[in-house]
Amino acid sequence: MGTVSTRAKAIGRATWLDRAIGWANPKQGLKRAWFRDALVRAYEGASKADGWRPRRPGASARADYVADARELRHRARALCANVPYVAQALSVMVSCTIGVGVLARWVGDREGLTGKRWKAWTAFADYDGLLDFGGLMAKAWHTMKVDGEVLVRLRDRRTSPTTAPLQLQLLEIDWLDVDRCEVRGDNEVIAGIEYNGRGERVAYWLFDRHPGDVGFRAMLRESQCVPADEIIHLFNPARPGQQAGITVLAPVIANVRDLQVYEDAEQARKNLEARMGAIGEWDESLLDGVKLPDPGISADGGARPATLDLGELAGGGIVALPPGMRNPQFIQPTAAPGHVEYVKHRQKIIAAGLGVPYEYMTGDMVEVNFSSSRVRTNLYRREVEREQWTLLVPMFLAPIARRWAQLDELVAGPLPGGVFADWTMPKWPSVNPAQDVAADLSEIKGGLQSISEKIRERGYDPDQVFTELRDDLRRLKDDGTLPLLAALLGAANPLELLAALGGDKTTTEKPAQKL
Repeated sequence: MGTVSTRAKAIGRATWLDRAIGWANPKQGLKRAWFRDALVRAYEGASKADGWRPRRPGASARADYVADARELRHRARALCANVPYVAQALSVMVSCTIGVGVLARWVGDREGLTGKRWKAWTAFADYDGLLDFGGLMAKAWHTMKVDGEVLVRLRDRRTSPTTAPLQLQLLEIDWLDVDRCEVRGDNEVIAGIEYNGRGERVAYWLFDRHPGDVGFRAMLRESQCVPADEIIHLFNPARPGQQAGITVLAPVIANVRDLQVYEDAEQARKNLEARMGAIGEWDESLLDGVKLPDPGISADGGARPATLDLGELAGGGIVALPPGMRNPQFIQPTAAPGHVEYVKHRQKIIAAGLGVPYEYMTGDMVEVNFSSSRVRTNLYRREVEREQWTLLVPMFLAPIARRWAQLDELVAGPLPGGVFADWTMPKWPSVNPAQDVAADLSEIKGGLQSISEKIRERGYDPDQVFTELRDDLRRLKDDGTLPLLAALLGAANPLELLAALGGDKTTTEKPAQKL
């Protein structure tokens, strides 16, 4: 029955040619109409009836990058520099992803010597001599979010005889000669990146200084070939085959700009609301010697009424009418409703496009309660952790650790077998500290996580924490306050702690004498 109905509809949409063929061959005419009906699109989103034509359909990720990345980058920088909530959103991304820095844990480093050398190197990691390794992480991540990508040049440079001869130079993507596209033997240079026949990166063509810099040398720039193993290219390869990055602001640039234009217009209207206007009539009998301006000639050739600008009316004051004015009518603009609701609605769309909670971006906590805050924070935490372990670690931290380990051998010799860097991300702020601490202790008691890992999640060095705890306990023991403190904390036998810390063997045997 369904087939008959479908064919009946097809007959109803038959063209004149179908009907002409059907007059001579009814079966063939019916087949033509039926197969044409099968070509009707199954997805309404693919219909072209609304006139929507996507830009550059079918273009590769590389083609889209070459066409739009530079303009998007310039606009993103302008918005980040001038729009407060956009700047706050970028700051939140860096704070939640990097914090004060991701901590390295050298697995297999039994004596802790590798970790100590790494920690000593992090203070001198910046090629410009301004930041430590944690600061470089934050700046690289912020630049990657705004520009879509950032370059890190690995400089073999000795800073002291006891640290690995390596420093990191952060470069904006403007240093890359994206206009260089050429064939060099078996290799091909596309947008400043040189690839071999297998599509592997073999070199980057970089300027010797920022092309937008000032000075005579900036005008005489010429890109130079830098081996790819000296460059870390940090970006988010969202599309298969994507070789460079697009700013995270790309989906919201138009929305932010439109909202700013609306805000400017609203601000201008608010300024008018704070003022008063007046319209009055002139009475020549009251002019008392005041000369009216020349009325001039209007566009239709007639006399144009004379007007006189008396300036702005002062708020809160009493202003006398000028000679010749009568029957003044004061004009007070009225406020337009819905401004706050519209701005919040648009900002929520922008926050969704950036992937940042609206409350984090704007600081507006009016609609937030404890449950909704935890749900949104947990979801955003998953998104941040995904970027930490799929972008930050494999594309930025791991290559730096490998290069550092190679160069550290020049100072300290080969690393022990099986030693490699693991990473501990910064701990998220606690919404309910009592519950979170209890949950951490339960995980430690259950063997799900170590004490050291929990300490690293809070942003501290476990070795330093354990050393300080041991020193504090010994100090309390030496001044005699440890037993009292332990008793106040509920310890069953506080003096056993002294023996474990290196006290004499008689500590637990003669507690009365020690007390």
